[in-house]
Amino acid sequence: MGTKIAALAVVALLAACTTASGTFCDVAKPLRLSNQAIAAMSDQEVGDALAHNRKGAKLCGWEP
Repeated sequence: MGTKIAALAVVALLAACTTASGTFCDVAKPLRLSNQAIAAMSDQEVGDALAHNRKGAKLCGWEP
């Protein structure tokens, strides 16, 4: 579970700004988690993952 938290933290940092390597849409990818992974996450982690995917849908045109 620690790896998931670290990955979400990195994604959150990348989502917050434009980096030298590009914009959010250039560097971020949708989070596609299994039901088992979601069940192991805290409510906050699930909310963060949903917010990330919603931002990508809005800014980058990601589709489910």
